[in-house]
Amino acid sequence: MALDSQLLEILACPEDKGPLLYFADEDSLYNPRLKRRYVVRDDIPIMLVDEAETVSDAEHARLLAKAEADGIRPTFEA
Repeated sequence: MALDSQLLEILACPEDKGPLLYFADEDSLYNPRLKRRYVVRDDIPIMLVDEAETVSDAEHARLLAKAEADGIRPTFEA
């Protein structure tokens, strides 16, 4: 089940307060500015900086390419 669209419109990175990319098929929200991924468990985004995963440069490139190919837009316009 995907996150509610109204929730997505207000979700922001807890560290830099910027928009995120939502990858429903990977159960994650991604901040490309900080290269930080937040997991979504049981349809609940875990938006804790301490639990976020910093991704490698290769994973960052993969996520950006996937967002571009799949038409994934940021959760809001900054």
